[in-house]
Amino acid sequence: MQTVMDEGRLKQVVKEALVEMLEEKQNIFHDIIVDAMEDIGLSRAIQDGQTSGPTTKQEVFDILEGRA
Repeated sequence: MQTVMDEGRLKQVVKEALVEMLEEKQNIFHDIIVDAMEDIGLSRAIQDGQTSGPTTKQEVFDILEGRA
């Protein structure tokens, strides 16, 4: 026996399933997005570091502590 479902109904079912999954697993998606943003930031920092000159340990700490 085969069930026939029209395209519109199939789209609606898929959307509902995705919404339900996102609501139930918010923390997982949050962690994935945060990790991706951190990876992008690290990648950009590495690229910037490859084209900039050397820096001192004190300059790094000044930036991290908001003094620069």
